[in-house]
Amino acid sequence: MSLAAMVTPPPNHSAPERMVPRLTARARALMTALNLHLAGVALLALLALYLIVHLIFLWQGLNANNAEALDQQRVQLIAAQISAKPLRGLDTKLVASTHDANEFYLMRLPYADSQVVAEIGGLTKKAGVRWTHAQYSYNPTLKGNDALTEVSIDASVSGDYRPIVEFINAVERDKLFFVINGINLTGQQTGQVNLRIRLTTYLRSANTDELSSEVPAASDAGTHDGETGGRP
Repeated sequence: MSLAAMVTPPPNHSAPERMVPRLTARARALMTALNLHLAGVALLALLALYLIVHLIFLWQGLNANNAEALDQQRVQLIAAQISAKPLRGLDTKLVASTHDANEFYLMRLPYADSQVVAEIGGLTKKAGVRWTHAQYSYNPTLKGNDALTEVSIDASVSGDYRPIVEFINAVERDKLFFVINGINLTGQQTGQVNLRIRLTTYLRSANTDELSSEVPAASDAGTHDGETGGRP
């Protein structure tokens, strides 16, 4: 017997009983469509939730990157400000430095051998010591308008201990530029002391006014016994 024969009610059944199978089939169809709609809605809801979560993470990441980028920009700005700080007022500093260099060049560097000899002679006389056996050597270091010649002096000085010390201090503080390269003391502090001293100074080019003026005369330092050496 077929399934349709089993389901179909006999002719003496009422109309509602014959409609039950049709309603059941329609309900099943509706339930199936509803389930499909619900499944679709759920899928769309899951997709929307995923997109929302993804957007939230992207937004947080962008905020973090922006904050990091801002921090880096602040650090770079501070570094640039620190680097630029020494350059502020550089033009004024250059003018002041040039003025100081020119003043040092003109006021503290001699332009003639006789100036060196005269200055040392004045220092030895003031300290009460004797300058002997001096040797001078010359080495050009710069050429042109700002030419410089290095003058190396190797000399012996004799006298009592205290005047010898005063002479060394006077050389270091002198208005002319002297560099003490080495000293060697022999003798006792209570008696005669012999000093070997090595000095360096620089001769510059004379300007027009200096060339026209009278060159200072050499003092006692240039006439002491044993001085040798001359400018080439």
